[in-house]
Amino acid sequence: MTAPTTSVPATGDEEDRPRPASAGDPFDRDVLPTPPGATSALLRSLLAPMRARVAGTTLLLLLQQAAVQAGPLLVAYAIDTAVPAFRAHDHGPLIAVAVAYVLSALASGGLQWAFVVASARVNQDVLLDLRGRIFRHAQALSVDFHERYTSGRLISRSTTDVESLRELLSEGLQELITVILSFVYISAMLLWLDPGLGAVAVASFGPLYLLVRAYRRRAGRVFQERSTAIAAVIVKFVETMNGIRPVRAFRREAANDAGFRVLNRRHERTNGDALLEMARYVIGSRLVANTAVALIVLWGAYRVADGSLELGVLAAAVLYLRRLYDPIDRLGMFLNSYQSAAASLEKIAGLLAQTPSVPEPAAPRRLPPLASEHPGREVVFDGVRFGYRTGGEVLPRFDLTIPAGQTVAVVGSTGAGKSTLAKLLARFYDPSGGRVLLDGVDLRELAVPELRRGVVMVTQEAFLFSGTVADNIAIGRPEATREEIERAAKAIGAHDFISALPDGYDTDVRKRGGRISAGQRQLVAFARALLADPAVLILDEATSSLDIPGERAVQRAMATVLRGRTAVVIAHRLSTVEIADRVLVMEHGRVVEDGRPAELTAGTGRFATLHRAWRDSLV
Repeated sequence: MTAPTTSVPATGDEEDRPRPASAGDPFDRDVLPTPPGATSALLRSLLAPMRARVAGTTLLLLLQQAAVQAGPLLVAYAIDTAVPAFRAHDHGPLIAVAVAYVLSALASGGLQWAFVVASARVNQDVLLDLRGRIFRHAQALSVDFHERYTSGRLISRSTTDVESLRELLSEGLQELITVILSFVYISAMLLWLDPGLGAVAVASFGPLYLLVRAYRRRAGRVFQERSTAIAAVIVKFVETMNGIRPVRAFRREAANDAGFRVLNRRHERTNGDALLEMARYVIGSRLVANTAVALIVLWGAYRVADGSLELGVLAAAVLYLRRLYDPIDRLGMFLNSYQSAAASLEKIAGLLAQTPSVPEPAAPRRLPPLASEHPGREVVFDGVRFGYRTGGEVLPRFDLTIPAGQTVAVVGSTGAGKSTLAKLLARFYDPSGGRVLLDGVDLRELAVPELRRGVVMVTQEAFLFSGTVADNIAIGRPEATREEIERAAKAIGAHDFISALPDGYDTDVRKRGGRISAGQRQLVAFARALLADPAVLILDEATSSLDIPGERAVQRAMATVLRGRTAVVIAHRLSTVEIADRVLVMEHGRVVEDGRPAELTAGTGRFATLHRAWRDSLV
């Protein structure tokens, strides 16, 4: 009968995980700091490759507006010239007006269709580029960023915020250009038809400008709040769904529902505020526009009556004014889209402005060739100091040398710094002081591909991607053959359970590997690491998900596979120490005991105490 194992009092990565962000930390809010000019620079960089296409779509809209604005001028000509000519039995002018009106309508429709097609292609290419940038940049950012900036917020950046930009590009910009062109065309036409009427129309733009300015100021604040509110809703939803098992296990449904209700109501309130601001703008703009039209019609009628203004000119002026003021309402829709997109683009620019805290070296070095007698490399922590941004110093000063080919087990209580040691060796973080050396080369001088070929880490969370078992193992070395994949699985003891799956190595493990058990996922993660054939292997509580027979099988396999390689094993189960050549006991970021397992067990220190407690629990 196999006895149970006893764990060192610790809780995995939680021992030295970064503390929650403080209220002053920008990661505690939804908006990351955005450098001055970053938003406009991002927009320019997105549109720069399409400069010629943007110019072509703008030209199409210019021509379309010219065709549209020809209508009232033709009406004026018909009233003042073509109709009197028709009364004199001259049908030519009226026929010419009718033909010209039909042609202008056809031209306007055709040009509008061409503009919509061309602009849609530009918009989709811009959004395609932007989504790709967000995805690539998020992957390139360091681990500390992702430990502070939630995945829900990243999802919000690439979905909700990109969608806001899509609305601006596909609809809002057309409305803006239409309003600007209408203003230019119609102002010129009115001033040409009658300077007095034109001057009154242009004067009405003063109050409209003040309305637009006030709306922009108020709406900017509202849309920033709305964007933050929807991001909070997404974060809460993603967090709850990812943690659905503990939610159900600890009956958190009601508490989560109450928290979600608060966030949902906040989102509802900000949406209501946005609609209210839009309503105020529309009411104000229509009041100004209708007042201006009424004044012009009244004054124009008096002038027509006394013969100083032709009726056709007045009719054309009224038609032009209606065409001018109708887009003013749509300008509000543009401003609506613009404020939403501006808030979203600022957040995206803030994300893309983040730089990795673990940067690529300017002049990368290569690792020296491996010694022929062993496949491992020497690891040295030389005066290393480290502390997380939001917490105290975890490693005040740390010195350690691990000879090439040695397996070191690291034990200690919660917060001792064990997982931080592993993360520094994997270069998920850079030390704030000192160096971490691999065969004498500072990790900061190694390019990421070179480092990942030399150092592989297997964590407590055996994350599997959607796809086959073989695909997940081959992540360690994508060019590996099926024979090499199966050999790695056999070495780690995973071949039998994989072969028993419905499609063997071609079985789809589904989302997060949900089709197989936690222990089986851990075995697949081990096979992945072994296939990568690293010189240094880090196991951060990597056997915690395995049952006792599975753990024993993995330990037997590891004893063979790790022979000659350098290995750092973060051990929370003392049974794991059996495979180690050397044991380090850590407390408060320092090594308090260092020796072979048998030597420390025979002593009177902390490891001996833990070992005796473990032995007693086996009885």
